[in-house]
Amino acid sequence: MVVGSILGWIVAGLIVGALARALMPGRQHMGIVMTIVLGIVGAMVGGFISTMLFGPRFALDPSGNYMVETAWPGWIMAVIGGLLVLWAAIAASGGMRSNRMP
Repeated sequence: MVVGSILGWIVAGLIVGALARALMPGRQHMGIVMTIVLGIVGAMVGGFISTMLFGPRFALDPSGNYMVETAWPGWIMAVIGGLLVLWAAIAASGGMRSNRMP
C-alpha cells in the first residue's frame, strides 16, 4: 500500500505542478522532478489554505474510520497552492534567471 501511496503523490504532484506551471505567465526553468516537488508542496499549501478557510472535511468509510474527502475543489485548491509556491520560488530566485546564454 505504501508504494501505491507514493506513486499517487508523485502522479498528483506532476499533474498539479504542470497545471501551475502552465497557468503561471513566463517561462520557468525546472525539470520534471522539480515540477513534481512543486505540485506536492503546492497541494499541501492548498490543503492548508482550504482547511483554514472552510474547515476540515472528513467522511466515514464503510468500516467506520475517518478519512479525508477528496473531490474537485481539492484539486482546485492544490493548483492555487502550486501557483503560490511557484510565485514564491520565482520571487525568491530573482525571477529564475539562469547563467546560460540564450
